[in-house]
Amino acid sequence: MTPRKTLLGLAAAAAIIAPAAAQQRIPVGHLMDNSGATSDVGVPYGQGVADTLAWVNASRNGIGGRPLNVLGFDYGYQAPRAVSQYQAWNRDRVVAIQGWGTADTEALVRFVTRDRIPFVSGSYSAALTDAGGKSGRQGVEPAPYNFFYGPSYSDGLRAMLRWAAEDWKTRGGQGKPKYVHMGGNHPYPNSPKAAGEALAAELGFEVLPAIVFALTPGDYTAQCLTLKSQGANYAYLGNTAGSNISVLRACQTAGVNVQFLGNVWGMDENAMKAAGAAANGVVFPVRTAVVWGQDAPGMATLRQISRISDASGNAYRPVHYMAGACAAMLMVEAMDTASASGGELTGERIRNGFYARQDWVPKGFEGVCNPSTFTAEDHRGTLRVGLYRAVVTGDTSQGSVAELMQSGTMKLQPVTVVELPRTRETLGW
Repeated sequence: MTPRKTLLGLAAAAAIIAPAAAQQRIPVGHLMDNSGATSDVGVPYGQGVADTLAWVNASRNGIGGRPLNVLGFDYGYQAPRAVSQYQAWNRDRVVAIQGWGTADTEALVRFVTRDRIPFVSGSYSAALTDAGGKSGRQGVEPAPYNFFYGPSYSDGLRAMLRWAAEDWKTRGGQGKPKYVHMGGNHPYPNSPKAAGEALAAELGFEVLPAIVFALTPGDYTAQCLTLKSQGANYAYLGNTAGSNISVLRACQTAGVNVQFLGNVWGMDENAMKAAGAAANGVVFPVRTAVVWGQDAPGMATLRQISRISDASGNAYRPVHYMAGACAAMLMVEAMDTASASGGELTGERIRNGFYARQDWVPKGFEGVCNPSTFTAEDHRGTLRVGLYRAVVTGDTSQGSVAELMQSGTMKLQPVTVVELPRTRETLGW
């Protein structure tokens, strides 16, 4: 064969191989709780992630012309199953993972650090924010490949306690307000417990003994009677909405007069409908700048994403769905940065993509996703905490969530925005 024919043959082969290589799918893990103890909030969050990644494939042809191969797995909120699935994904050579719970995320920190796989969790444990291992806190190990969208559990609670201290004064409260932590004896509700109790004491609260209730719905009359006898003024609900609904109903029946503070997973529009008037007044953090139905430039993009699983475009999307979309887009844009100019899509390059922007709002999500900033030492993406109040003014048993929100029977009322200081002392805690 002549040199010319050899070159032509190689060129033809390259022309055949190039499109195939360009379409090689990028494996990405998606760990979900669709059936376990936190599925009440895991389902809408996971749907937001799944719809967003499917939308990226459909509207943007994936990352650098390569579609995402999203490997979803419902682990039922069982940490051992998550660890086992991680090992399988590692064999599949996933380049990044959308994760979920605190126990499993913390169990996987060493694995994802060793394997250099960015892990964007639904857990907002403050222990995951110490990327550089600089906090020096016992039991907190460096987590350079762990990220999440929104304030940590600890910072969400700190913001609510700062608001509560001012609220007590506004109400004309006398003496020390009493604060109590409530939740399951589990890594997720326990994550911000020490940080919250320390700040409560610093702000002048009397800190009461914690009250334990399970992550699953049940009869929590005894816990409510304890809450009443203690005379608590502010109570933090550390569990997800499913079991919190049981507490709210039981405490309403028991005549408990307390200001409940829900963690970020502790209240949403679905829980408001289920709990009815018992949910009225609960204050909790919301991660996005707006909620469904409000106007913002980026809502047009969110509505496109919503149609992935709701072709009619009529579904009401709760706060967790929107947060899932923002979390997924942070990972997508970090991957975009890693693959720019033909760059190799490695975990290390994707991780560095999280550091490429300041006050980062994904393109097309303006006014929806709050800005995030990550550094190699500090993965607290934001210290800006928006607080909302659940308002229920009537019977929620009739009508859908969308109808109840539209009629004003239910609404999410902005309370305040708390800007927390970025201090070394609170890193990883």
